[in-house]
Amino acid sequence: MTENYHQSTPISTDLDFDTSTYVSSTTTVDPTFDYQSLKDLKDADGHEENGLEIEIPTEEPAASISVAEAIATMLVDLGIKTAFGVPGGAMASVWGALCNSSMEIIHCRHESGAAFSAVEAYFATNRPVVVFTTAGPGITNALTGLLAGRGEGAKVILISACTSAAQRGKWAIQETSTQTIPQAGIFTSGTLFNYATTVEVADQLPQISRRLALGLSQPGGYIVHLTIPTGVQTTCLVTPMPQSDLSHSLTTSSEETISKCVELLTEGPFAIWVGFGARGAAEEIRTLAERTGAAVMCSPRGKGIFPEDHPQYIGVTGLGGHASVTKYMEEQPPLRTLVLGTRLGEPTCFWNQAMVPAGGFIHVDIDPDVPGVAYPSAETFPIQSDIGMFLQALLKQIPESADSKTPSLPCPEKMTIEPGTSELVRPEVLLNAIQRVFVEGSDAIVMAESGNSFTWATNLLRIDRPNRYRVSTGVGSMGHMVAGVIGAAQARNGKALAIVGDGAMLMNNEVNTAVKYQIPAVWIVLNDARYNMCEQGMKMLGMQGADAQIPETDFVLVARGMGADGIRVESEADIEAALEKALASPGPFIVDVIIDPSRLAPSGARNKGLKAQKAKSSPVKEQVSFPMV
Repeated sequence: MTENYHQSTPISTDLDFDTSTYVSSTTTVDPTFDYQSLKDLKDADGHEENGLEIEIPTEEPAASISVAEAIATMLVDLGIKTAFGVPGGAMASVWGALCNSSMEIIHCRHESGAAFSAVEAYFATNRPVVVFTTAGPGITNALTGLLAGRGEGAKVILISACTSAAQRGKWAIQETSTQTIPQAGIFTSGTLFNYATTVEVADQLPQISRRLALGLSQPGGYIVHLTIPTGVQTTCLVTPMPQSDLSHSLTTSSEETISKCVELLTEGPFAIWVGFGARGAAEEIRTLAERTGAAVMCSPRGKGIFPEDHPQYIGVTGLGGHASVTKYMEEQPPLRTLVLGTRLGEPTCFWNQAMVPAGGFIHVDIDPDVPGVAYPSAETFPIQSDIGMFLQALLKQIPESADSKTPSLPCPEKMTIEPGTSELVRPEVLLNAIQRVFVEGSDAIVMAESGNSFTWATNLLRIDRPNRYRVSTGVGSMGHMVAGVIGAAQARNGKALAIVGDGAMLMNNEVNTAVKYQIPAVWIVLNDARYNMCEQGMKMLGMQGADAQIPETDFVLVARGMGADGIRVESEADIEAALEKALASPGPFIVDVIIDPSRLAPSGARNKGLKAQKAKSSPVKEQVSFPMV
């Protein structure tokens, strides 16, 4: 009897693998093989030679991939490395596929915390991030964080589950259908989501993949919602998935537009107003400023794009801003202002007419709908362009300033700190210590929560490079940075610091999540047992009877109860040592600072702006609100 077989050796993973050894023949019997004799083989027509009927061996079908597995693979191909979320039964298959992919999965304690974490992870790395939730409340819990991401310009993909078609309308557990949750805006593209769709059949995925690749490759933010019915998650994909291509071209302006800009900017002195959208063009902005002698100011989100210790820097505008900006506009007014990457929204300028120069604005933004909106009556030369591309073209044409010396410019005021008379910690003393220990003594990202934490940090900290300071000025949700700090720290694999109020810390935190994954996040809690922006605002408005106080919380006990470390600070003499301990901690750490609630948060520039608005307003009843008081 003659026996025949072929043996295949495993493919080597070594780089010097010799392809000639992949298939080799041998006549040595290998006991691990199941050999067949010629008697066992059929002829070409499928008949056994001895007349015995035997079954024809059939070729194994190609391995199929489920929708859940295809989605996980698609996300990895799109360059996504991290997903934050809270799982549930309705998305078990998708959750399992995510966990078995190369992505790092961060299981959070609340969907809103997952969404805020994802937003800040994106800004820490400039890489798109996934949020995953189950059906029903899992989706709705995540919406505030995703709305914040839309306003901030993040790239985040929400992957959720929904009720299968056959179960809709039957009161399924956490039913997610037209009968239970509004569809418009949540499951459809619109104000919240740049792109949203329900994956009803597997063959939709190739087109969805192309849509995602196109959207993620464009400049600006991109918030997506893909919801997959539970029954569809395990169905098989037959159509091959396309290869993701995230290459793109940047929008820039014509030579004629650049020449017009040069003409306008050289007619007289001009200022540069830097926004968060210009964070990728820090080097070009500095070169332009130093070549022309222009004064530079920034929005709250734009802190650090232009060094705040530079002699041409005049301060932050808007919420938590500096009076030095107002002084400059009054005493050394520019003919025009070059606006780079800011919408000039209320937190950036309060639409103060004193910020409008005589010659108006040259407003550059990637979004063509932005220029001219904030100040509709001001002369505005609008330019749609990537900020970096615009400045590179401008620098090729704009000449050096004719003046050999840059005029002395007002610089941001420094708060004078007198010897303390209270046993409580003054916020300004705390912020000065944060400047020394964290801003100057480390490379940590510094984040400030909504409320008085925002105004104290924005006004007092001095940031000298881009992508180190984060505040949210759009939605402005409390709890954003409390949760977002773990996203930033995890994504960059390094320290991130959140300066937060006790109200925000109680509202939403992911300390337990940070403990599980040993994320080196630090929370500095301004603990004054109240919503102090609200309390101070009501007092300024002369309104009585509103209660903004909350029971004092021991956040060190809270931290230790969840497995984190912490320290309480009740004296100004203990601040620096506590901050050094937090900086040195390898895991999550809370610094609970008992602050003086009577110290008014910085608001001088804000009040001046409002007075200017009121002087020109029509004789109607004034709007009453804070923090604009």
